[in-house]
Amino acid sequence: MGFRLPGITNAKKSLTRSLSASKALDIPKGYFAVYVGKSQKKRFVIPISYLNKPLFLDLLSQAEEEFGYDHPMGGITIPCSEHTFLDLTSRLSE
Repeated sequence: MGFRLPGITNAKKSLTRSLSASKALDIPKGYFAVYVGKSQKKRFVIPISYLNKPLFLDLLSQAEEEFGYDHPMGGITIPCSEHTFLDLTSRLSE
């Protein structure tokens, strides 16, 4: 038999929503944030349409192998150099 603490549960949900909403305010609809880099991460906001591109999906598979699904920075962490990422996204934009 357990105890129910609805006040604490609701407060936790509210705090979680407000924290995620504050991070999401600067991301336009149809885009998502990724963090790129090996040691120092840089944040990029990219179109969701990249999720349909095989080249980007390969990069996400590499990120999954290295980081799993635990992304401490709040966005997807991609383990490549900034130069490589910019080269790849420029090819996707063509």
